[in-house]
Amino acid sequence: MYEIQHFTLCDGWINTWINWDDEGNCQPETFETFADASMALDEFLEDELMEFEAGNIESPYEREEFRIVKLEEITA
Repeated sequence: MYEIQHFTLCDGWINTWINWDDEGNCQPETFETFADASMALDEFLEDELMEFEAGNIESPYEREEFRIVKLEEITA
């Protein structure tokens, strides 16, 4: 499993991507493969650029603000 992490000034690298289920519960979004995470990040950045060009946001995020990390299994 992989997650997309965003660099934040207060918390450093964290997963800010959230999924909501039908009951309103949220959990961090993860991806089966690196390629899936990379495609999702590409799509997000393309949407950001489109919104910037439309004048809806002041500045888009840069790719360097994100990284894709492989999650290690936690064993008890």
